[in-house]
Amino acid sequence: MSQVLVDRVNPRASSSSQTYIFNAAVVVGASFLMAICAHVSIPLWFTPVPITLQTFGVMFLALTMGGWRASAALVLYLLEGISGLPVFSPHGPGGIAQVLGPTGGFLMSYPLAALVGGILAEKFARPSRVVAFAIGAITCEAIIFASGALWLLSLSHTSLSAIFMAAVLPFIPGEILKGAAAVASALGVGRISK
Repeated sequence: MSQVLVDRVNPRASSSSQTYIFNAAVVVGASFLMAICAHVSIPLWFTPVPITLQTFGVMFLALTMGGWRASAALVLYLLEGISGLPVFSPHGPGGIAQVLGPTGGFLMSYPLAALVGGILAEKFARPSRVVAFAIGAITCEAIIFASGALWLLSLSHTSLSAIFMAAVLPFIPGEILKGAAAVASALGVGRISK
């Protein structure tokens, strides 16, 4: 009864609270999607970095949710993992140790990658959504792999070329496929908005 009165007196407040609830639900759901993507994981013998669907998840969220909401979802995802929830790849120690370990640079870059990639995809969407989404996806990938490689370089104290050979180059073919899949999926789903 009181909600009906509030809706009649101030319809903007009701709409605003519904939007807030919708956005919160989308952010929480997106963090769960990232956990699922992390558990699709294949360890490799020559690198501490496993193959996962996490980069697909980051790109997909950035393109469908926009930069700010995708970034919020990925901050929540990291907080869930740091708190000990089993949301990170099972091929790591879990918790804060995973964020501070060899794959930490990749993980910590997710919110920034989604923010920048999502904002660029929105900015260039008017002429062509396909081109805009491709720009957003490539930006996500560049930020994630640059951050991951630099973090691994600082931990391992090996040469940049060795890090590139172990943590970037072997993943490029798969990342091209994941990027194309993220763009195609985002085009199919469209923008999640209320």
